[in-house]
Amino acid sequence: MSTLLAIDTATEACSVALDVNGETLSEWALIPRQHSEMILPMVDRLLASAGLVLSQVDGIAFGRGPGAFTGVRIATAIVQGLAFATDKPVLPISTLAALAQQAARCHQATRVLAAIDARMDEIYWAGYHCSDDGVVEIIPEQVCAPEQVVLPADTQGWMGIGTGWGLGSRIPLSPARVEVDAYPLAEDIVRLAVPLFEQGKSVAAAQALPVYLRDRVAKKRHER
Repeated sequence: MSTLLAIDTATEACSVALDVNGETLSEWALIPRQHSEMILPMVDRLLASAGLVLSQVDGIAFGRGPGAFTGVRIATAIVQGLAFATDKPVLPISTLAALAQQAARCHQATRVLAAIDARMDEIYWAGYHCSDDGVVEIIPEQVCAPEQVVLPADTQGWMGIGTGWGLGSRIPLSPARVEVDAYPLAEDIVRLAVPLFEQGKSVAAAQALPVYLRDRVAKKRHER
């Protein structure tokens, strides 16, 4: 069994979680623009509540994006610093996959359309299948205007989750069940990280990189 720490600062929410041999402890708060000041004290409190110090953690997971540019950079920099200091492996986790995991955990959803408000009149979104075996991406992560979202022809049985659905009235087709007031949480990031860690799919601190979907789009346009 393992002990994993997770953090996320990719959206307005700031969260930390600790998985100790399958038992999860977590803390989160909506604190826009305060992530850099609050995340390390949250980590310290959570470790103290478990009677642990950072050196006893086996690996560190984080929300690698997509999300707010500054927030994703904060999480990446902090996790790299902690991992370098303690020589721990890192597990970068999709924030959209974390939302899908939250939908499965809280609502028993099996088909999930996760969406985060990307500002600039766009949303980050992806589709997932959730089961006891994990969360599997079936519609790739992408960023676009709400009107350009292409959903499955039959959305029955799908659940929408995340702040991106605040623009749902502009999306051509929407699932019947939607939770807008949901943010990626470290609790779900650490749950996704545990099986990856056990499969040896962690990376070194220097390889723990953020994902900026807008960069991907810009690169594709430049290559045309």
